[in-house]
Amino acid sequence: MFEKVLIANRGEIALRINRACHEMGIKTVAVHSTADADAMYVRLADESVCIGPPQARDSYLNIPAIIAACEITGADAVHPGYGFLSENSRFAEILEAHGITFIGPTAEHIRIMGDKIIAKKTAKSLGIPVVPGSDGAVTNDADALRIADEIGYPVLVKASSGGGGRGMKVAPDRESLSSALSTARTEAKAAFGDDAVYLEKYLGQPRHIEIQVIGDSHGNVAHLGERDCSLQRRHQKVLEECPSPALNQEERDKIGTIVANAMQKLGYLGVGTVEFLYEEGQFYFIEMNTRLQVEHPVTEAVTGIDIVREQIRIAAGLEMSFRQKDVVFHGHAIECRINAEDPHTFAPSPGVIKEFHQPGGLGVRVDSGAYTGYRIPPYYDSMIGKLIVHGTSRNECLMRLRRSLREIVVDGVKTTIPLFQELVNDPEFVNGDYHIHWLEDFLARQ
Repeated sequence: MFEKVLIANRGEIALRINRACHEMGIKTVAVHSTADADAMYVRLADESVCIGPPQARDSYLNIPAIIAACEITGADAVHPGYGFLSENSRFAEILEAHGITFIGPTAEHIRIMGDKIIAKKTAKSLGIPVVPGSDGAVTNDADALRIADEIGYPVLVKASSGGGGRGMKVAPDRESLSSALSTARTEAKAAFGDDAVYLEKYLGQPRHIEIQVIGDSHGNVAHLGERDCSLQRRHQKVLEECPSPALNQEERDKIGTIVANAMQKLGYLGVGTVEFLYEEGQFYFIEMNTRLQVEHPVTEAVTGIDIVREQIRIAAGLEMSFRQKDVVFHGHAIECRINAEDPHTFAPSPGVIKEFHQPGGLGVRVDSGAYTGYRIPPYYDSMIGKLIVHGTSRNECLMRLRRSLREIVVDGVKTTIPLFQELVNDPEFVNGDYHIHWLEDFLARQ
């Protein structure tokens, strides 16, 4: 087992990883920018190293500074969390060259799944159902028109690299396709340095369903069920729940088995998430995230499995502590992403938290590095915490979530808490009757 893990991240996920390491008897190193010197994860780590100024490119994305921090502190492994360098295959290779273990999948698998076109081809070859679309990048409008005519309108133009909704445009008909291609290419080039785009059939009102998988170096692979991430704004997840209200047991068992078998064929190492659009009983692969997910706590709540602990064990060469037959799902869990944003305009709201109070009680978990007096910096993602609630049923979970949202206090900055207080009382959400466009429709009605 590792003696010391450097956590190449910040905020709540750095604190989450720090806790897992300490429970395993592993010492930790926190790296931080000058803007995060007073962050809770820095205070609770065994050691800390400042790696640069506030801008992420000069600190959390500064690979030489992170390698230097490993060498200074003697860290023998790095956990990248999510975001930043977590899906950077070059970073994984550089760590390996320095004799430092990357707590994540192989650089090859990161590279394969990081390119959406290659990922789609790989998924198809592994028996995973995919969305109808182009076999690769479309390089001219004539080919795009021919393919779109074959799969039928509307079509979705997507950037081959990147995500988060950038480089993604819908063409409702033949006349709008050329403009959608041009705009998507321009956005993709600006955001990712790569203007390659491809086409997919656009689904009208699908759910966003993802399957959590985990595999070790001894050939063991298991899936940990699904998460429903359909509540999104501009392709960014806002709330996640497990299990999905839209699936029956036969459907979840079937897609879980397909994904687990595919990952075994691939020889996948570590944790990952295979994401699908789901409509009218059909699953369509969209991408795979080769890292820990923001929403992993809802899976932990219903399975009782510490996913971060398993990540660390697997990276150290140990077997998973369970097998598929040992995975038992209990109850229902929902996660709300608490962002320092205006709940109506979603404009960031950095500043000082004047008062912070977490809800508590049975089945309530808060993953956050916030505290009274904490200054939220303006340089990074606006998420300041996650409220995760578990109950024996979805109804009990919703009742507990309503109570928790009344208890939580974040004063001094605007947050998305009022939005969640509205959502959990909306009849359609309460009935589980929503899709990936539902939240934007809900916001338009407010």
